[in-house]
Amino acid sequence: MSGMLLRLVCTAALAAGTVLAPVSAAAVPEPGGGTAGPGGRSVAELLTELQTLYRQAEKATEAHNATEERLKKQRAETVRLERALARTRLSLHDSRGAAGRLARQQYQSVTGLSPYVSLLLARDPQRALEQGHVIGQLARERAETVGRLTVGEKEARELARRARKALADRSALTERSQKQRDEVRRRLREVEELLASLTAEQLAALAELERGRIAEAQEELISSGALSSGSTPPSAAGERAVRYAVDQLGKPYEWGAEGPATYDCSGLTSEAWGAAGTPIPRTSQEQWARLERVPLVELRPGDLVVYFPEATHVALYLGDGKVVQAPRPGARIKVSPIAANPVLGAVRPDPGGESLRRFVPPELPAWAAEGSDVGYSAAGAPAAPETSAR
Repeated sequence: MSGMLLRLVCTAALAAGTVLAPVSAAAVPEPGGGTAGPGGRSVAELLTELQTLYRQAEKATEAHNATEERLKKQRAETVRLERALARTRLSLHDSRGAAGRLARQQYQSVTGLSPYVSLLLARDPQRALEQGHVIGQLARERAETVGRLTVGEKEARELARRARKALADRSALTERSQKQRDEVRRRLREVEELLASLTAEQLAALAELERGRIAEAQEELISSGALSSGSTPPSAAGERAVRYAVDQLGKPYEWGAEGPATYDCSGLTSEAWGAAGTPIPRTSQEQWARLERVPLVELRPGDLVVYFPEATHVALYLGDGKVVQAPRPGARIKVSPIAANPVLGAVRPDPGGESLRRFVPPELPAWAAEGSDVGYSAAGAPAAPETSAR
């Protein structure tokens, strides 16, 4: 992340991704008895706007992450092809040298007569036979060398073509990554500008409204029976992933980060399972698309809970209706209710892993659930629009 973007993220805390229908302005009075925020909008309307802006920013972030993953693989492929091309060209040079030597040897040994005539006219037939054998061997070596030379030239041309294409693909991905990075910056700037227009009291009212909505969503999910009331033990790998994630509690969110000091949402989950010995895709969308899905009622610690219709957010299930997540820019890795965001579904990175017979959950620090699930607060708001980084 550039220094400019880091300052932008640090100065602008974002709203939650939960997009819920606004409630009436009268239901959420403004501090001091008023009901209107900037532009005459109610607190609930402001909350919905902030949530929408954040969701757009996170969608752009995951798109950027996916492009960066493709770019990483494309860089490796370009290097591999360039090295293979260099080896092929060296081999081609050696083959050409060998072909030249054989041609000179053949020229120097040519008698102008066929081996059969040479044998009939030779005073020493045995020596003629030996010379014929040598000539035959030289001919075979020349044929093999010419064959290698032909194959090498063809391989070099093909590798050169693939290397050029890989370089062009890498350039295109780099350009796309830059555009997506600029899109994330633009989305974050929109959130920052809206936050800068709010008072500390309005931000506190937004946070209080969001906490109430999360509590209602959590209660509704539990009472629906969609979430198991018990706790199935994790697999051995799942336990390692859980403990890794818990060890990261308190570290800041940073978009595009994969640790060890900062993480974004999918950076945390992918690194946790990588540390557990089970590499998984980098982005939340790829995790949702490629990992085996499981019903919420069958969740076990270590499973991944994916959020929003576009699968743009992900958290790691701890058990007991809670997840550990890197919530938003402006927030830190924390323990949250599973319903802190609208659940799309769940996936299991190790569907073949057997559940442990006994599992003792890791001890959580007393402050594990503290802080905003939504990534904005009065303390995190920028002081004024003109002080914000651009």
